[in-house]
Amino acid sequence: MTVQPNSMEARDKAYHMHSYTNARALERDGALVMERGEGIYVYDNNGKKYIEGMSGLWSVAVGFGENRLVEAATRQMSKLPYYHTFTSRANGPSIELAEKLVQMAPVPMSKAFFTNSGSEANDTAIKMIWYRSNAMGKPEKKKIISRIKGYHGVTAVSASLTGLPNNHRSFDLPLPGIFHTSCPHYRAFKLEGESEAAFVERCAKELEDLILREGPETVAAFIGEPVMGAGGVIVPPAGYWPAIQAILKKYDILFIADEVICGFGRTGNMFGTQTFDLQPDFMTLSKQISSSYQPISALLINENVYAPIADESAKIGTFGHGVTAAGHPVAAAVALENIAIIEERDLVGNVRALAPKFQSRLKELEGHPLAIEARGIGLIGALELAPREGFATGQLGPKLFSIMVEKGLISRAIGDSLALCPPLIINESQLDVLFDTFEASLDVLKKQLDA
Repeated sequence: MTVQPNSMEARDKAYHMHSYTNARALERDGALVMERGEGIYVYDNNGKKYIEGMSGLWSVAVGFGENRLVEAATRQMSKLPYYHTFTSRANGPSIELAEKLVQMAPVPMSKAFFTNSGSEANDTAIKMIWYRSNAMGKPEKKKIISRIKGYHGVTAVSASLTGLPNNHRSFDLPLPGIFHTSCPHYRAFKLEGESEAAFVERCAKELEDLILREGPETVAAFIGEPVMGAGGVIVPPAGYWPAIQAILKKYDILFIADEVICGFGRTGNMFGTQTFDLQPDFMTLSKQISSSYQPISALLINENVYAPIADESAKIGTFGHGVTAAGHPVAAAVALENIAIIEERDLVGNVRALAPKFQSRLKELEGHPLAIEARGIGLIGALELAPREGFATGQLGPKLFSIMVEKGLISRAIGDSLALCPPLIINESQLDVLFDTFEASLDVLKKQLDA
């Protein structure tokens, strides 16, 4: 990329430190600057058009440029642009959104608590669990179990829950008391000759062994995404979630379902909890809750969680946790309108209708000479590239990603897996263009590698 003096790219290099970016590489190469979006497409500041195959960051369900969300924000900005939820204060949109979320939850929930991001929601869940354990006279019951390759955020606590090395390296993470059990990726982690059923049994046994090793009386909760997203779109094998939940129930361990990516239609149901018949005590929600038009997240908790926390807050005089923008009236108003659009336009039905084609086209790519595995459910998936002599793990994925961007398709390289998570409004013909571009990009990479 040639960066012109005083251009947006040059100013970005000079003043802006980016998330999830090699800072020195950015200084050298500059950033891709987006200027506008429309439907499933985004346009850079040179006018080039891209299919946003990742919905931004797994999140823009209703597509870009949805005027109803702009209008909802404008109405609320002109009425009450900000208020907080500290010290028994509230605002109309936050009340309405809390009511809506509790009522639409697929399992009984008691209360909604608002934060600004999935990271903050998961961080808050852990603080609530610790608070609850103390309230119940079980100060030793504080340990949390997550999973290898799980992704739960980037705050100190939520990054500790995340089971990806680059979220820990040089940050001195994970924090004590947080453990990681098996990743349910059958192809990658199966033993030689091991069936799926035997693999599931082993995953469950490894979880139980960890609980027994640490002491069930010390383990408070388990957190998991219904489908792992940033770990590479890992769909658990049949029987996995029933086996895991049985162990959690056996040892009285709370279950946090991280619905930040799966929630609001991605898997073909409104929530991943429905797709996999989960019974969580917590549900953490963000991303598609507002299609990321506004930063907002929510934590849903059941009565079993809420009651001891409420009692402890009465004893202390307050529940001493919250953030300035929690329950922000503008963000809540946009989330309400976004959920209304998802329901009115039956975008979950659109996912169900298109999922067979999406998954079929993805599976076809598995037959490409460069591929080793296609994974997915609903309108989320990933294609993993096969190891290749002369290339370290994680080198091929970024090469393919760059080719896809040149051809006008934005994916995400997760190591050597290329993820797809398009807006829920995508149609059949657009899906074909997306996968045609993906396949053409694979062919270009193969020619480069074979040259």
